[in-house]
Amino acid sequence: MTAKHGTIRSRLWRDGVLEEDNFPFERISDCLEQDGSLVWVDILDPDGARLQDLAQELALDPLVVEDAFAREGRAKATRYPTYTFLTTYATMSEAEAETRSTSAEAGAREIDDQGSAAPSSGAEVDEPALATTRISAFILPRGMVTIRHSSAFDMNDVVRRWDENSDLLKFGVGALVYGLLDLIVDGHFDAIQAVDDRIEALEDSLFDERALDGEVQRRTYRIRRNLVELRRVVLPMREVVNSVLRHRRDLNAPTDLDSWFDDLYDHVLRATEQTESLRDTVTTIFETNLSLQDARLNVVMKKLTSWAAIIAVPTAVTGYFGQNVPYPGFAQEWGFVLSCVVIAGIAAALYVGFRRRGWL
Repeated sequence: MTAKHGTIRSRLWRDGVLEEDNFPFERISDCLEQDGSLVWVDILDPDGARLQDLAQELALDPLVVEDAFAREGRAKATRYPTYTFLTTYATMSEAEAETRSTSAEAGAREIDDQGSAAPSSGAEVDEPALATTRISAFILPRGMVTIRHSSAFDMNDVVRRWDENSDLLKFGVGALVYGLLDLIVDGHFDAIQAVDDRIEALEDSLFDERALDGEVQRRTYRIRRNLVELRRVVLPMREVVNSVLRHRRDLNAPTDLDSWFDDLYDHVLRATEQTESLRDTVTTIFETNLSLQDARLNVVMKKLTSWAAIIAVPTAVTGYFGQNVPYPGFAQEWGFVLSCVVIAGIAAALYVGFRRRGWL
């Protein structure tokens, strides 16, 4: 099923087996109270009234609902007496986000024209901008409610992840949380790898004499901007997963999923370390580019100085012989030839000397 803005999708499992798909919104609280049930509800781009209905249906704190309605906020996992509120960010390129959103809207409206889903031709090719989309979730004892503000993050991928690991659903809501966070972290790794590939291409262009310094600086700036955005969503994931683990232990949740969450936490640490490593690499590239510019400037100055010294020789000789006094060969043809030989000889000697020193 392709989601569209304002739609609600739901699923009900009983003892780990799918029992019902897309049940009415009004039955959420009833399903959550049933023994052996596992409930998931997804709300895409909700309005204030829909979230207020959700707050009344699940007895949620109005301030938390207001936080879920906001499109921006810090990634976190906050525990409340009867639930945990989790918010995090998925990552992708802007072109990919635009394609997914356009495809979702086209599918919902039954539009067959695939050209509307194509990315903008004005997008950057070398360093495309990084896009993020916020996903919030209310984690309840027997279910989870996810809230998305954009269809750029496709919940169908999460559902497929749950179906592929359907044997975990019998362990409760932890399986839903794990599947969601695992897919988000995988997306972080994809974004990190994409930035890493562009950094490698930038490193290759550093020592390319044909590369323009201004272009290298612009590419470096765009990569640094993407890394800033990437760090903003990747680094807080460590505390998010930690909070979820603490909440599970406080609630004495089944330990069957502990190894899966430990593996997830390890992935989060790796993503954090790689992001910090890329940040250091970009800083090094920026400093190296400045050093190379200084080195190239020194080479240019040495060449200019060398040629200035060579040009100074004929200037000095001709100036000297241009004095209005007799000199050897004055007013004689051989005197002119002698001056030319002196100019050419000294200039050639200077050129050979500078050439041997690598100044020319």
